Amino acid sequence: MNDRMECHRYDDVINRQHPTSKKHPRMSNMNRAAQFAPFAALTGYEESIEETARLTDRRIELSEYEIEELNAKLNSIQEHIKERPEVTITYFQHDERKEGGAYITVTGKVRRIDDVNRILVFEDERIVWIESMINVNTKK
Repeated sequence: MNDRMECHRYDDVINRQHPTSKKHPRMSNMNRAAQFAPFAALTGYEESIEETARLTDRRIELSEYEIEELNAKLNSIQEHIKERPEVTITYFQHDERKEGGAYITVTGKVRRIDDVNRILVFEDERIVWIESMINVNTKK
């Protein structure tokens, strides 16, 4: 077939009106575009990659001296518990999804220290496990 015949091959249909169904309404341009939108063949893959890339900290093990110092500070707080001392505590929180965790620092007024359950309770009901604490500072 030569180029001249190729150019006129569809002359009989080129100027015809596009057929329109009487049963089905014409699809909107928005819906037509949605057919060709990208899709995630592997659902959850991006989240999995992000989770793997997320960094966690290792828990610091305190020396005996540091534990004694921490206990002395907690005893001092317990002695002044009626005054609702304001403290800043840094503690380790385990990560629920992977090994390790994060260090969190909170400040607030202490309502009580529960020696049985080994927790410190703030006035706003936040709870910190004593075993997870690595630093306690009291405001003077």
